[in-house]
Formats: sequence, structure tokens, C-alpha cells
Amino acid sequence: MSVPLIQKLRVGAYLLKQRLKGNQRYPLVLMLEPLFRCNLACAGCGKIDYPDEILNRRLSAAECLEAVDECGAPIVAIPGGEPLLHKEIGEIVSGIIARKKFVSLCTNALLLEKKLHLFTPSPYLTFSVHLDGDKEHHDRAVCQDGVYEKAVKAIRAVKEKGFRVVVNCTLFDGVDAARMADFFTHVTEDLKVDGITVSPGYAYERAPDKQHFLNRNKTKTLFRDLFRRGKGKTWEFSNSPLFLDFLAGNQNYECTPWSMPARNVFGWQKPCYLLGEGYTKTFKELMETTDWDSYGTGKYEKCADCMVHCGYEGTAVADTVARPWKAAKVAIAGIRTEGPMVEDISLTNQRPAEYVFDKNVQSFVGALHKGDAKKPAPADGGPRSTAA
Repeated sequence: MSVPLIQKLRVGAYLLKQRLKGNQRYPLVLMLEPLFRCNLACAGCGKIDYPDEILNRRLSAAECLEAVDECGAPIVAIPGGEPLLHKEIGEIVSGIIARKKFVSLCTNALLLEKKLHLFTPSPYLTFSVHLDGDKEHHDRAVCQDGVYEKAVKAIRAVKEKGFRVVVNCTLFDGVDAARMADFFTHVTEDLKVDGITVSPGYAYERAPDKQHFLNRNKTKTLFRDLFRRGKGKTWEFSNSPLFLDFLAGNQNYECTPWSMPARNVFGWQKPCYLLGEGYTKTFKELMETTDWDSYGTGKYEKCADCMVHCGYEGTAVADTVARPWKAAKVAIAGIRTEGPMVEDISLTNQRPAEYVFDKNVQSFVGALHKGDAKKPAPADGGPRSTAA
């Protein structure tokens, strides 16, 4: 089972409670980034291009747990950077689990075996290992040879110790659907992972390689081809059935960026994990001061091609709660891979992109130099990314 029964029940109860309260905007997953520093420099990553003043900062365990309490989401994803570089990562994860929250620790797995003693198997903990495809494809994506083999070795070791492991696969333009299908079969049947989390990549404005991001039409075509090849296979996805149906062009969802709010070294990030267009000091301030209606496909140029899980999984889950028969139909019958796709959102009235990343970073660094922010705390090893 890709999602433990206890997680389905707890999250389902949380969602039902929000619906009964009439809440329209609520968090589903907290994207908690305790640091940006990484031991890889992937060409498609927009999260590692910061000066040393930022890369050397980290959220303390206390700050991380305060964010968990403040947000209240039932699930906490810990991306990065590479979270296993954080000296207090064991304390952070154990603190979240003590709160009966479900943790998805995202890692490239290079340090996973070394740091495994910090963790205890639990239905509340899942290691989400970044693997973008087979050996050749993944090593090319992360711009370093040998990473795939190290990750696979770590997955086998972690599974033997009784931990839950899923692979987190981001797809870019040029992916060969046949090879990706073989990869999904391999990780399911050979590595015996507990699930596959899949999403198209997002075109970060400062990613070193901007040539290989999918537009929405290419995304739908690719996923239809991929899911067509998966019929009769034993693939287990961690994504909701309706989100996968959305990727195949069968649902026309609008983004709900508040469903996966991001907390990082800058603060609470407006409007989402992917776009840093301002920061607030508190979660309450994020929810109350963000102009949510000005973001999303059809509303903002930077969102035009986005179909990423952190914007649309929450929408799909809300639709599942509102129309469970709809999700059940997709789960039973499978994802439709033939016939017309739903009409996409028009981009006619979208507002032009505003490029504020550099200004925000410079402002934060300036505050550090003036002593208006906490002094940088060093991360636990790892070279500064060479991405530019």
C-alpha cells in the first residue's frame, strides 16, 4: 500500500473536519525547508542558487517544530537542499512524529545509510528518495556520475531495516516514456519501494538549465503515454488518483497554493514552495496577507505551465473529499489515456511576471550584515553548490 491506512484515516478525518467547518483555505502539507545547502548541484533545481550567507543558514529544531505547530497540517514534507546535512534532523523528525504528524523526508540518499541511526521505523515516517529515472537518466539529471547506484544501495539497506521508502520522480522534457515505464516497474518489483511520487518539473526562474521544462500540453501527452504503458502493472503511486488524472489531461483544476505552504530560512514563503515573491513572519500572516487570487495558471505568467503536485495535489484531494465517487471511479477503472483532453485554462488575462527574487535575497543578506536578522548557523558539512 503506497499510503499507510493510518495516514489515510487521519488525513481523511482532518479534511472532513475542514469541510464541516466550511474552511475554504487550509494547509494539507507543510513544506518545511530547514536549509538550502545541498551536496548535489542539479541543473533543474532552483533551490540552491544562493550566496553563502543564505546557504550557511538553517532553521533550528525549535523553529521547525514551532512551524509544525503553527501550521497544523497533518503531513510535513522536509525537502531542501539536502535535509540530512542538518545537524538536528533526527531531533526535527522525532519531534514531528511525537506530534502524530506524518513526515516525508526528501533526500538524494547520499548520506542516508550514514544517518540512518538517527531514525526509528514508524508508520509516521517515510523516506522520499529522489530518483528521476534509470542510472543514465538520473545521473545526468543530477549532474554527477554514481549517484543512482548509491541511492539504490541506500534504498535496499533502508528497506531491510524496516523503513518505508518511496521514490520521488520529477519528469522533464525529453523523457522517454518507455524507459520511464521500465524504471517504474524496476523500483516496484525489484527495489520493492512502497510507492512512487511523480510530478512534472517546475521552471524555476534561476534554474541553471531552463531548456528542459515541460509545458502543460507536453506534460499531459507524456503522462498519458506513461500511464498507458502502466496498464496491468503493479505500480503504486503516492499521489492521489485525481491528481494523476489531472496530469493526463482529464481534469481541469485550479492551483491551491495555500494547501502546501512553505517555511524556510527566509520565513513563510509567498505564495508557494515554488515561487518566492515575499515572506511573512507567521503562518497566520501568510494566509491573511497573500493575494491568493493573483496566482495560478491563467492568472500569473510564472504559473502558466505549472502542473506540480505542491499546487494541484491539494486541489485534487479536496475534490476527492467533495466527490469520493469520482476518485473511486478513476482508482477502479484507471486513468483514461485516450480521447479528448479537457479544455485548458486560458492564458489571455494572466498578469506579467514580476522578477523579485534578487531583490528579496539582497534585502535578506543586507539585514544579516546589519545585524537585523539572526547570525547564520552553519550546516553540517557539504560543499556549496556550484550551480549558477
